[in-house]
Amino acid sequence: MTLLLGPVLRHVDETSALVWVQTDRRCRVEVLACATETFEVAGLHFALVVVTGLEPDTRYPYDVHTDGTRVWPQPGSPFPQSVIATRGPSTERNQRIVFGSCRYVKLADPRQARRYGLDALDAYATRMTSLPPEEWPSALLMLGDQVYADELTPQTRRRIAGRGERHPEWPDDEVVSFGEYSGLYRDCWSDPEVRWMMSTVPTAMIFDDHDVRDDWNTSGTWRAQVAQLPWWPDRIRAGLVAYWVYQHLGNLAPAELAADTDWQAVRAHEGDAWPLLAERADRWDTETGEGPDRHKDERFTFCWELGRTRLIVIDSRNGRIVESVPRKMVSDEEFDWITGRALGPDEIDHLVLATPIPWLLPQVISDLQAAVEKAAYRPGRIGRFAESLRQEADLEHWPAFGHSFARMADLVREVCRPHDGRPAPATVSIVSGDVHHSYAAVADVHTRAPGDRPGRGADGTRVHQLTCSPVHNIVPGFMRVLFRISWSRAIARFSRAWLRGTRAGRAGVSWERTTGPLFGNLVATLELDGRHSAVRFERPRTASTLDTAAEVVLTPQAPAPRTPLTAAGAS
Repeated sequence: MTLLLGPVLRHVDETSALVWVQTDRRCRVEVLACATETFEVAGLHFALVVVTGLEPDTRYPYDVHTDGTRVWPQPGSPFPQSVIATRGPSTERNQRIVFGSCRYVKLADPRQARRYGLDALDAYATRMTSLPPEEWPSALLMLGDQVYADELTPQTRRRIAGRGERHPEWPDDEVVSFGEYSGLYRDCWSDPEVRWMMSTVPTAMIFDDHDVRDDWNTSGTWRAQVAQLPWWPDRIRAGLVAYWVYQHLGNLAPAELAADTDWQAVRAHEGDAWPLLAERADRWDTETGEGPDRHKDERFTFCWELGRTRLIVIDSRNGRIVESVPRKMVSDEEFDWITGRALGPDEIDHLVLATPIPWLLPQVISDLQAAVEKAAYRPGRIGRFAESLRQEADLEHWPAFGHSFARMADLVREVCRPHDGRPAPATVSIVSGDVHHSYAAVADVHTRAPGDRPGRGADGTRVHQLTCSPVHNIVPGFMRVLFRISWSRAIARFSRAWLRGTRAGRAGVSWERTTGPLFGNLVATLELDGRHSAVRFERPRTASTLDTAAEVVLTPQAPAPRTPLTAAGAS
């Protein structure tokens, strides 16, 4: 019996935890005396063990057994014992969230490996093995592009090289089937250091475009164009089912799993669940309803309660509504759910809104995206040109969805106000990736007088955009120049004046960069200590050490953290 992937520690609360694995055959998987049978998808076998009966504020070292045989930890493992650390009163006000996006797989070819540089998450995991457990992160947040289905390594190309006779219509340079997607996840998650880290740090995940295909769901026109490809139905089914199996299931709390009809159908299904899930993937991909009720039937957006910090992870890719006007990053129904979780009823110190693509970009790029969206609505040559520009230049972030950009501004404004005698949180942090440069920006979500500086919402709540990308990828030289220019204040003043002429807008939001743009492979740590917070961006210097690229205190007069950031963030 072989453990192909995992264990991956997923949702953890005060008394329960989820542990995900992939095995080489059907079996019974056991963790801490809690066991479950595997389920089968396209001939592959997986298990999601719901570990219950745990005590709050307790660390549980654990093994994984399949059919009674211990398969984790592996014999001779050099890593510390994997643990499940339950949440509880002693840690509810202190959290450390490690985040980043765009992690390309390690490459065997030395020349290619040098081009991509050191993997920041791998270096973080290696350093983590030498730290005491109390300095380990509270959560690992993977913000999209964990696998690249359209940018293949030589290893993947070799794996799919023999399929041409069976599927002549499938492209040679992209994966299509669920089995091929499985190979991508195995390549990415088998790295020993990161595999150990994911076995012991609760890991939340959301996808972005490359997890399925570059520019996925850019617009209704894009969807119509890609639907003409004969292999696309196979591709989108495989991509969505792979995401559901490898990433989405573990984001859910046990009660949410128990209420999930798709999960219950798979658990009740005898034999291979691929046909069942393929049919559901068609539904997940389809926009249904009319007018303001248009929506997707599956909500991949989710929420984790981390003590007095609330983490809401927004699906800004599959959740899009692009085949009607106005375009929406998520449906009104889904945004209502987000709003309800952000505002409801427990007092919190910090709200973290995670979205793979940034809400606040360099002002020039934000203004351009808003203007291009307006132009793309126009008929004729102008509209066609704007649509072409939108696709070619990747102008499909939050500002390109003006309706949703404004709803996000309204949500943040509302969060920044006291409710029912509860104070507003100290910070609202929008954490993101995608754009292949890293930065922090401070925002004002209220109308300001000319000359005022941004920096807070009502009653002193601090609002920030925190973007970390890539964890492991290439940043071409021209992109570095472009992003440096795009953060220019002088050009931003010009684009603001131009934006007014297009009748687009920034929804009453203003923002200023506080650090960056930072380039190269980086990982970020959001440190939350009581009502104080700070973020640190780090880049790998060696395979086991990282240097601080920037550190930003997000709240004024922050005290020394409970565990120094230098211990968790810098070597």
